[in-house]
Amino acid sequence: MHIHKNFNTLKSFAILLFPTVLSPNILATPIGDTIENEVHSKIINKPVPINNANSEFTSLQSDVKDTLLIDNTIKHPDIAQFLSPYNYEYKIKKGDNLGLIFEKFHLRYSDLMRLMESDLNFLSLDTIMPGNVIKIWKTKKSNKLLRLELKLNLSDTVSYTLNGSSYDYNTYSDPGTWKESRIKGKVIRTLSGSAKKVGLSNSEIAQMTALLQNKINFSKELKKGDQFEIIRKTQYINGKKTRNHEVEMVKIQNKGKTYSAILHTDGQFYDGDGKSLEQAFNRRPVSKRFRISSSFNPNRLHPVTKRISPHNGTDFAVPSGTPIASVGDGIVILTRKHPYAGNYVVIKHNNTYKTRYLHMSKILVKKGQKITRGQKIGLSGSTGRVTGPHLHFEMLIKDKAVNAMTTSIPSGTPVPPLEMKSFIENKKRLDAI
Repeated sequence: MHIHKNFNTLKSFAILLFPTVLSPNILATPIGDTIENEVHSKIINKPVPINNANSEFTSLQSDVKDTLLIDNTIKHPDIAQFLSPYNYEYKIKKGDNLGLIFEKFHLRYSDLMRLMESDLNFLSLDTIMPGNVIKIWKTKKSNKLLRLELKLNLSDTVSYTLNGSSYDYNTYSDPGTWKESRIKGKVIRTLSGSAKKVGLSNSEIAQMTALLQNKINFSKELKKGDQFEIIRKTQYINGKKTRNHEVEMVKIQNKGKTYSAILHTDGQFYDGDGKSLEQAFNRRPVSKRFRISSSFNPNRLHPVTKRISPHNGTDFAVPSGTPIASVGDGIVILTRKHPYAGNYVVIKHNNTYKTRYLHMSKILVKKGQKITRGQKIGLSGSTGRVTGPHLHFEMLIKDKAVNAMTTSIPSGTPVPPLEMKSFIENKKRLDAI
């Protein structure tokens, strides 16, 4: 007997909640539209012994297509008692959403809601894309979801493990190894076309021009024969290149002058003299007259379960309809309607900083739209699971939540005097690569 009732309703609701892991976005890059998509399934004779686990990153191995890939990565004793002899792996394809995936595996609607509630402080489920791999553990008779793992890329995996009536969220990142390389080229006709020919991505080209736009007029001053280069750091795992990379230095030679942008340890770029090339951020997305009703607290205890339930943002007590402004220049990479986070927007400011704005009554921007500091992006409200109108504001550095009220943010100021020595040493090191 199916415990999940009226999954047609679920499908419609889930499509509204997750309109697509169907098209490319900036948060994750799809493998492509021709992704093989099969449910790999096979009965396993007995549950995987917990003490045989090697690593959360042990690769699934199979010589035969369309067989279940037995997973020996579980190392959570607290769910050992629940492990079923049925494991499933599913590669997400274009057009999928969580509702359809839950229906395919006959999983409960109530578990989908609990899963999304557990994901509220992280919103990882909103970033799934074609090519991501989901692994599922469930009970045989009641189709209770015991554990779900989502492999976002070669290095990053998130998991949701049943613990009482909710799911514990964990993230695992393989640091791998990082290799630096220098990529050089000359302007033939346009910088964009020439940069693509030597292997720079669209985002790297955009980053190069954004960093040096106040030094060079790219449309008028850049000429044929001008030289450009970047130092790129790329991650490798088990010898395979991941999609994780970082620009550490940019150089352009124009009219006999060299213009540089060097990444410092604070995640910001400075010119060769240590002067900031970053646009300053505002500290708050709303006026200072609005009080903070709940502060950032990664160790907050849930009042009922007494388990850690982090509050990864800052809440502002603002009435419905209050204008919300982006704290910095950037590009909108996600807009979403979520049953718990409500209407929310994610803005990518550069390769280091992202911000999120939750519970809006109205979103005033679109995905892909360029945003300037102070631009109105929406109106506050009480959408999602809230007790009253407010704005929940998050800042992420390298995709990790930080306290937006106290962390270092781009200020447009030079490298601090005490850090100039290490900045110059790193510049010399990069020049020598």
